[in-house]
Amino acid sequence: MLVEIASHQPAVSQNEIAETIGVTSQAVSDYVRDLVESGYVEKGGRGRYEVTKEGVDWLISRTDDLEAYLDHVNSDVLGSVEVDAAIALNDVAEGTEVGLVMRDGVLHANPAGGTATAVTVTGANKGEAVGVADFEGVVDYDTGNVSVLPVPTVTDDDRLNPDVISTHAPDEGLVAVAGTEAYALVSQSDVDPDLRFGTAEGVAEAGMLGLDVLLIAVTDEIPRHTSKLRDRNVPHRVLDSDAF
Repeated sequence: MLVEIASHQPAVSQNEIAETIGVTSQAVSDYVRDLVESGYVEKGGRGRYEVTKEGVDWLISRTDDLEAYLDHVNSDVLGSVEVDAAIALNDVAEGTEVGLVMRDGVLHANPAGGTATAVTVTGANKGEAVGVADFEGVVDYDTGNVSVLPVPTVTDDDRLNPDVISTHAPDEGLVAVAGTEAYALVSQSDVDPDLRFGTAEGVAEAGMLGLDVLLIAVTDEIPRHTSKLRDRNVPHRVLDSDAF
């Protein structure tokens, strides 16, 4: 009720509020009267109401409680019934406890066990996707590292030697490209990119899942990527293109 009053103040239509929250106009009138008496709402002329400072403070306290409740629902309640997918490392039957391991950035179900466990909700042959739920423990894997190779824009006189890409490409990991100039440089090298459209979200996700990434990016694309990498706490470094 307070949210609706705050959204429409000072001219508040009790009929509109009643339709929005699904109660009668009389109920709205009763609620508003209680809010005025509690000091959360101040009444002006006819149909004019404003939420007081006390009302705002009360709303803030309730939204904090609501956020904590939603976290509880998402992590403790929904998390316990959530079904995820993993790659079966061996044939596995439904209802089997398996270990969870991360390989090449993909979750795998290992019948031999692991630091984290789950129960299969489907059966699967080796190499197939299997549904897992009832998670316990933490999947043990290290975050990957992202190396960023800056590529000058088309208006810049500087140029990079395409051979620099193979020098920095990870032996096991991904090569991602962001920007037309970066793609042109990669096209002249002997390296095939794994991510033709290396979005900031995709590169950060790969790093979070344990993959080393070489990101070849136009200079004006780099701030978006490094910002996302910092937000996700993914180790990264920007290579010094002047040294090439």
